[in-house]
Amino acid sequence: MPDLDPVIHQRVRLGIVSALAAGGATSFTDLKAVLELTDGNLSVHARKLEEAGYLRVTKSFVDRMPHTEFDLTDAGRAALASYLDQMEAVIQAARP
Repeated sequence: MPDLDPVIHQRVRLGIVSALAAGGATSFTDLKAVLELTDGNLSVHARKLEEAGYLRVTKSFVDRMPHTEFDLTDAGRAALASYLDQMEAVIQAARP
C-alpha cells in the first residue's frame, strides 16, 4: 500500500485540487458552489492546502467587494499527479 499524501487524501481537499487542476484559477464563490461547501468548510480546507504549499490564494477587491481566488501551485499539481499515480497503482493491484 503506497504512503498516500494525507493533505490530499481527504474528500474535500481532493475535490478542491481536482477542480482547480481541471478548471484553473477559480473564485472562492465559484469553487464553493461547484463543490457544494459552506464558507467555513472551504476556508478551513483551503488553508490546509495553502499551508502545504499546494494552493495559491489571491485576495483583491472587485467593485469594492472582497474577491478571493484560488489556484494550484506547481507543488500542488505535482502532489496531485503523484497522488493519482499512487491511486492508479492501488486500483491495478486490486484488479484480478
